[in-house]
Amino acid sequence: MEFKPKFEQKEIKYEEMRIYTDEEVHNYTEEELKEFKCKHDISTVEQLETGPWPSFVIDLKREALHRRKLADDKVLIPKDVVEDVLGQLELSFKDGETHWKHGGIVGVFGYGGGVIGRYSDIPDKFPGIAAFHTMRINQPASKFYNTDYLRTLCDLWEFRGSGLFNMHGSTGDIIFLGTTTEQLEPIFFELTHQLQQDLGGSGSNLRTPSCCIGKARCEWSCIDTQDMCYELTTYYQDELHRPAFPYKFKFKFDGCPNCCVASIARADLSFIGTWRDEIRIDQEAVQAYINGEIPPNGGAHSGRDWGKFDIYKEVIDLCPSKCMWMEDGKLMINNKECVRCMHCINVMPEALRPGKDTGVTILIGAKAPILEGAQLSMVIIPFMKAEPPYDNIKEKVIEPVWDWWMEEGKNRERVGELIQRQSIRKLLEVLQVPAFPQLVKEPRSNPYIFWKEEDVPGGWDRDIKEYRKRHQR
Repeated sequence: MEFKPKFEQKEIKYEEMRIYTDEEVHNYTEEELKEFKCKHDISTVEQLETGPWPSFVIDLKREALHRRKLADDKVLIPKDVVEDVLGQLELSFKDGETHWKHGGIVGVFGYGGGVIGRYSDIPDKFPGIAAFHTMRINQPASKFYNTDYLRTLCDLWEFRGSGLFNMHGSTGDIIFLGTTTEQLEPIFFELTHQLQQDLGGSGSNLRTPSCCIGKARCEWSCIDTQDMCYELTTYYQDELHRPAFPYKFKFKFDGCPNCCVASIARADLSFIGTWRDEIRIDQEAVQAYINGEIPPNGGAHSGRDWGKFDIYKEVIDLCPSKCMWMEDGKLMINNKECVRCMHCINVMPEALRPGKDTGVTILIGAKAPILEGAQLSMVIIPFMKAEPPYDNIKEKVIEPVWDWWMEEGKNRERVGELIQRQSIRKLLEVLQVPAFPQLVKEPRSNPYIFWKEEDVPGGWDRDIKEYRKRHQR
């Protein structure tokens, strides 16, 4: 089914919204760039241009030269803002410390997130970046753009900001790097009213949900990641823009266990598409792989001669749960033992496909090292159907977790750290689900299981003599 947005979308036409002419966009030559001299000494920073890879320093020089040659009425913040960025970076390298400081809360009316206040701690030396606020712009699902949209964004940010972008932040947002407090409201108005574009999340709230390319391009996708991402983004707008959590909270959506947005490592709630029936097998295609008629891995390893394809060496022996074997010339799979690692499907994509009974595996608790060390998420729901409007996921998973975390979480404590502190058992009580095998990370590493009296048939009362009589040696 074709994905359709909830609201009518206005077509963005760059020629109707552009601020700069073609001559102003391309207002310098490569010869001028080679001769460009920053107003500050940046000799240390310029060493970054000498490496084998493209350097961000040359990109900053391009933008600095471009702004220098624009007319004064074509920019609304200091024209030399990028040159001041380079100058402060040089000083940071020499001093061995950053000269950026967080200046407290700065934002747009009605929102508590989306803008990160940033100031220089030496504004007298670099007045162009005395205020250099960052804005997070909510990226489209799977990051689909057209050039009219991107050019319009570029013109807007060149006019009201520094012209510097980060495509993309680690959560996925389009990052507008550097503007003044006075420009925040006009930028927000133009984004929302002209471009139908919202800000992303920042602070102790729901961060901008992100997803893989999903069914738009990927044949393995078991769920419509774009629809799910869009639905939860619009449904939880308050949580995205008005911080009420102990700390940040991230949703990420992977269409299959290949995990292309790395949700298992980067999301407080990871939604990974999966299946619960049998892997579909085309036995003729299996034989074609064995006979060398179809290249394995979709031809991705064809750069050199790896020898004849060996289904045992390259597929069966690498299965982590040892659930595959050959029998009478056919590939057999014990699907009850399959752990959905996707390796066999990736190696033989024309022979194997995910099952048809699809849904999501939901995991919780991934994070980077802040209070505690980095951790991967763990399975809390092995399988759940994922169909619009996803009320089962909202009501049975997301909101119970949030209610518990907001009640019990400490300041700057991610939900994974709360689980570490209060135990997985408490999480299972919150979700009202029984313990299941996928929760076990390391069998037998901890022999202690603490039961509640109501979990034990007959309670705690025991006749010790009767017990010893039954267990005497």
